[in-house]
Amino acid sequence: VDKAWKELSNILSGIFCASLNFIDSTNTVTPTASFKPLGLANGTDHQLLRYAVLPREVVCTENLTPWKKLLPCGSKAGLAVLLKAERLFHSSYHSQAVHIRPICRDASCRAVSWELRQTLTVVYESFYSGQGKKDWSLFKMFSRTITEACPLASQSKIYVDISAKDKEKELLEVTPSPTSLHEAIVQGEKRTYAVYDLLSPSLFNTSRSLNVQLKWKQPQDSLELSTPILHAHRYVSGYGLQTGKISTLIYNTHPYRAFPVILLETVPWYLRLYVHTLTIITKGKENKPSYIHYQPAQDRRQPHLLEMLIQLPANSVTKITIQFERALLKWTEYPPDPNHGFYVSSSVLSALVPSVIATKEVDMEQSPLFTSLFPSSDGSSYFMRLYTEPLLVNLPTPDFSMPYNVICLTCTVVAVCYGSFYNLLTRTLHVEEPSKGGLAKRLANLIRKIRGVPPL
Repeated sequence: VDKAWKELSNILSGIFCASLNFIDSTNTVTPTASFKPLGLANGTDHQLLRYAVLPREVVCTENLTPWKKLLPCGSKAGLAVLLKAERLFHSSYHSQAVHIRPICRDASCRAVSWELRQTLTVVYESFYSGQGKKDWSLFKMFSRTITEACPLASQSKIYVDISAKDKEKELLEVTPSPTSLHEAIVQGEKRTYAVYDLLSPSLFNTSRSLNVQLKWKQPQDSLELSTPILHAHRYVSGYGLQTGKISTLIYNTHPYRAFPVILLETVPWYLRLYVHTLTIITKGKENKPSYIHYQPAQDRRQPHLLEMLIQLPANSVTKITIQFERALLKWTEYPPDPNHGFYVSSSVLSALVPSVIATKEVDMEQSPLFTSLFPSSDGSSYFMRLYTEPLLVNLPTPDFSMPYNVICLTCTVVAVCYGSFYNLLTRTLHVEEPSKGGLAKRLANLIRKIRGVPPL
């Protein structure tokens, strides 16, 4: 499995022009409860599963171009026309993903196919980019409009969230008029979406391009966003460069429902965790996990792995703390900018969050897009996986000017010594006998003698 994992990371690194080839045993773990194989795979044997994170990897245009080439129409038609790198990377948040899994080609599962799903997530600050207005359009965000659907696509749609808290005051207006409206329950809330079917022939009859616009009938200074039921925050505390503490705050804002959550912590080997200092406090009381799995790190071989199943009471904040000690690396193991710090990968939270509004199985069958993006186990809960922010930890850093001075001094001494020895070994010495001189020299000495000047 490790050999196949190494080959897979190198192949993906070449395809997407990313530094995924830096995935090795020092940042790879085998989780037991947080993840499971998807598709036609053995979902019980966790030894076949690998999980790795490169917290310092930054997505750039070099990764977007090969990602767009995997699309059926590339960036020539369909929604991919909007993927202009200049505008995408000017956003507040950008993320792209590729999901590959084996699926059954038919109901009898006699043939197996590979499903490739590509997702792109972009967050725009419309209030700041729109000169103080929250109105937006496809042209304002992407500097492009949609001219046609991808001819190879069997389904191509645009969903615009037009949900309003107060049904009596409709403040949103979308143009042009959508082809249909769709209601779905997304993460426990009922949402209304305006649907634009790009395969509908009536959509491009009036104009050759589609520019979806959303306008507010009244000026909106600030909109109160609803607090999610499950969210988390992670930070590093402590002083000095020897010991520190990693703290994770998990919030359950549900008014009356408690639910468990699986926490996955991956810490590099150069942070020595003290597992006996692990504390879980909820509402001032100790909260003992019902399941815990810890795999200690090995220096320069594997990181720490900590998995816990924690029960979150209703309307509570759970604080998880663990102390660590910083290790001193070899001077060749430091990056080019060691004073910037070292990144610690994000924690992963997996939970079945209870829903306020119950969904029906019929609704889930009618909205395959939302069930794939927001999977739900039944009508009373939905699955959510959260990633906290990565941490930036400072390590003890030696004086890198001293190795530089030693290298310069050594190179200078070697160059001087080598040059001297080379001259002694390769130079040939010739003894020149003094010559008596010719006629010109004798004439010159005669003139100098008449003048009273010493001869040459």
